[in-house]
Amino acid sequence: MSASNKFLVFAVVFLVAVIGYLAVDHLSRTSAPGPQQAAAPSPSAAPTTPASGAPPADTSVDEAAIKQAYGDCVSGLFPTQADAESRAAACSKALQSRQLKPEEIALARLTRGYDRALTWTLDHSLLMAVLTVATLGLTIFLAFLVPKGLFPQQDTGLISGFSEASQDISSAAMQRSQTIVNKIVGNDPDVEHVLSFVGGAQGAGNTGTVFVALKPHNKRKSTADEIVGRLRPKLSSVPGITLFLQSVQDMRVGGRASRTQYQYALQDADLEELATWSPKVLERLRKLPELRDVNTDQQTAGIQVDVTIDRDRAARQGITFQNIDDTLYDAFGQRQVATSFTALNYYRVVLEATPAQQASPDQLSHVYLRATDGSSLRNPQAGSATGSGEQSAPSPGPLVPLSSFAKFGISPTPLSINHQGQLPATTLSFNLAPGIALGQAVTAIRGAERQIGLPATVHASFQGTAQAFGASLSSEPWLILAALFTVYVVLGILYESLIHPITIISTLPSAALGALIALIVLHVEFSIIALIGVILLLGIVKKNAIMMIDFALEAERVEGLDPKQAIHRAALLRFRPILMTTLAALFGALPMAIGLGAGSELRRPLGISIVGGLCVSQILNLFSTPVIYLYLDRLRRQPTRLPASVPA
Repeated sequence: MSASNKFLVFAVVFLVAVIGYLAVDHLSRTSAPGPQQAAAPSPSAAPTTPASGAPPADTSVDEAAIKQAYGDCVSGLFPTQADAESRAAACSKALQSRQLKPEEIALARLTRGYDRALTWTLDHSLLMAVLTVATLGLTIFLAFLVPKGLFPQQDTGLISGFSEASQDISSAAMQRSQTIVNKIVGNDPDVEHVLSFVGGAQGAGNTGTVFVALKPHNKRKSTADEIVGRLRPKLSSVPGITLFLQSVQDMRVGGRASRTQYQYALQDADLEELATWSPKVLERLRKLPELRDVNTDQQTAGIQVDVTIDRDRAARQGITFQNIDDTLYDAFGQRQVATSFTALNYYRVVLEATPAQQASPDQLSHVYLRATDGSSLRNPQAGSATGSGEQSAPSPGPLVPLSSFAKFGISPTPLSINHQGQLPATTLSFNLAPGIALGQAVTAIRGAERQIGLPATVHASFQGTAQAFGASLSSEPWLILAALFTVYVVLGILYESLIHPITIISTLPSAALGALIALIVLHVEFSIIALIGVILLLGIVKKNAIMMIDFALEAERVEGLDPKQAIHRAALLRFRPILMTTLAALFGALPMAIGLGAGSELRRPLGISIVGGLCVSQILNLFSTPVIYLYLDRLRRQPTRLPASVPA
């Protein structure tokens, strides 16, 4: 907090204290009839009669008590519990003459009701102890049952897509198919505009990349995932091309680009074995109901034209191998032959055959090469005239068709071979079905992997977000246990006891129980954001239990009360601040739990965890904490039995 903010807070607190003190002083001056009657009589003096018009003898004492109590409230000074109660009694006497507000009446009735309920609970403490143990068991059960994920699915207003056509498609046909799917996406009423380009990942010519910008949240009725689900059946009707769409996320783990959101990779040192098992795994994953848009980056179905040259026949016709290579590259390659300069830019001139001559492999039969004069004879006249014996340049010969000395064939070839580390790899990517959490999809894929029976040489693993989810899922229980152990050690040092920290920690399962119930009822997965909400919730609940136990221990040490009376009084005295902090945290988290506006999907699990946990934990802990305190106190007070001495 900056110095200006600290000064502002101090000024506000000081202003409130001054205004309150002046208000109390004004009330005391207006209620006192005169200076002589305001003097405090001796304790033995009898009060005046009502006929005399004088106020009761202890009025000035009550007014002074009000001022002192208010000053103590502002400064936080209450020397002892008895002093606090005497000042509260003085304030209550002075305020009896005015009418109570409705909220004060409601709070008083609520406190009396809590007093009666707590008295009954302490008389039937065994029932509450059993309920506390059942709460712990139910919390552990729901922790395994709740759907789990890494981060909530967001609606950022952007959708990315990856288009894939047949591996033997031409560039012109790919552009036409890409235009068709762009038009379908752009015609959706919630889409603002579409941008795409052909020749996407790994430079494959049968792929394309699409970026879709949605309309603002207040101008559309559907979320990004709903729009993707609405476009999926329309895009599946386009022949020859498939478009995979996914909602762009602000929080993404891993830099690997894939067609859909989650990745599952297969690695094998043997490329042929990998090519054999990858389609089997792909077909099995496509049958899982938990997954959508399952695809692979394996590009092994491309075609290539093989040109087999008869070198002897080509040599007899005056054709060299370099001549063949140059001619084919001139027609079908990217040979730069010139550069055109303008005032502001320059352009490279590329030599190539016409698009019609590149449309089919049959066009190779129309390729002709210029033969040279293979005799390479010396020019006799030039040699006799000059006597130098120089060799003349070969004279150009006739045009020779390529098909006269070459054969053409078509064979399959991979368009790309991907690697992960040092080994060839195939990545299977997928989206989640509606209402399915990432943890459920991971479990389903592991089950399918066991059913397929992959050989030991094929290594399967999750990548990207799915890999980070598995790592976090395996470490979360140990992190929670380490946090609980740390809390126990700190509280043990604070109270110099091994028993009282257990009383405070016993309040935590009910908080987690409320958060898990809220997440399950509202169909929200337990993600890292929800875990953060649970951690914040544990701090609030633990603080409420600490307030109870601190007051109970103080009452036992200072006033000599027995544990039951001490914890009963502590619960009643701390009921109002516990209720205040609980309602403040609850209403502060309620807007996040409702989840309105852009980016609310990331904050919603945090609010749901806090609201659900507070609603359940405070109802239980207001009664369970005193009961657990009494049971553990009895355990602490049990005398230690010494071993019987052996008679001599």
